[in-house]
Amino acid sequence: QVQLQESGGGSVQSGGSLLLSCLVSRYSGSPFCMGWFRQVPEKKREGVAVIDTFGNTKYSPSVEGRFTVYQDNAKNTLFLQMNSLKPEDTAMYYCAAGRPRDPPSLDESAYTTWGQGIQVTVSS
Repeated sequence: QVQLQESGGGSVQSGGSLLLSCLVSRYSGSPFCMGWFRQVPEKKREGVAVIDTFGNTKYSPSVEGRFTVYQDNAKNTLFLQMNSLKPEDTAMYYCAAGRPRDPPSLDESAYTTWGQGIQVTVSS
């Protein structure tokens, strides 16, 4: 079964940048869709950015133009480049993997494998 491990979180001031990474292990080679989700206490997990095997992407309106999702297949790694960060971006960020959807889905129910999560804190 695919395993996911996030890294790169931390604290940054408003307007700053962070790069999140998600290392994929035990990848079977089958087509997939992967993405980044985030959650704050007492709120539903929100889809942030997703990408499929063919490089098609979809973003939440709240991050479009500021965040970029991409993958390095040679390194089996998914990335989320976060620029112009805002305090409202503060959350636990999760990497997820699931079967391919056309178009890629921001709905968490489309994903079956999750990383443990990593905290991102943006201060004003």
